[in-house]
Amino acid sequence: MHREYHKWYSPRLSRDMELVIHGHAGARMLVFPTSMGRFYEYEDRGMVANVADLIDSGNLQIYCVDSVDSESFYNNWAHPGGRIHRHVEYEEYILNEVLPLSRSKNPNPFMISHGCSFGAYHALNIALRHPHLFGRVLALSGKYDMSGFFSGYQDDTLYYNTPSQYVPGLNDHNQLEAIRRMDIVIVTGEQDPNVENNRALSRALWDKGVAHAFRVWNGWSHDWPYWKEMVRKYIGGHD
Repeated sequence: MHREYHKWYSPRLSRDMELVIHGHAGARMLVFPTSMGRFYEYEDRGMVANVADLIDSGNLQIYCVDSVDSESFYNNWAHPGGRIHRHVEYEEYILNEVLPLSRSKNPNPFMISHGCSFGAYHALNIALRHPHLFGRVLALSGKYDMSGFFSGYQDDTLYYNTPSQYVPGLNDHNQLEAIRRMDIVIVTGEQDPNVENNRALSRALWDKGVAHAFRVWNGWSHDWPYWKEMVRKYIGGHD
């Protein structure tokens, strides 16, 4: 399996950032780690090996990125406005540094946004905000109401990075049409603590005419063995 490690100084984040690429061709898949996770997490947890056949056959190429969650959502000592601003800088890093790298490596136009747990938030949020860049979203065991991280603080930046808040208010025709063109798969467990948040977001998407797959698995289903099964089942889109 082709594997590339990259590290460079990000001018948008003012720090070094690392990522690893698995595969040589196929649909590009951007993978966000779980809470405060690292770029090597997906590989270490056996998720890359889980789809090795798709990678080796040239059908899938994975871009596993680092996080700055400890500087944004989990940076409890900092001002809330600065924390959500740091998240926006991270999004700018993804949009203007990581995605251009992926396009330079692989001309395949199809991009998948994927993550598990907190990574599912990152995957779905960036795709909903920039739907013209993505063809599919695979969000597993996510949480999409970020207000609890900020102890009652609210501003426009936080609002527009909290899918549970901004999806019900979406009214931009072009953005909605681009979202409707995406293949969106949202999966959670019936005993996951965020299952009702997932159900509410699914209803909000349907209210906006956004067809998508919303799947609720038995039990908790919030761990790597479940996510391996989910990826194999849904990586190709709606089942």
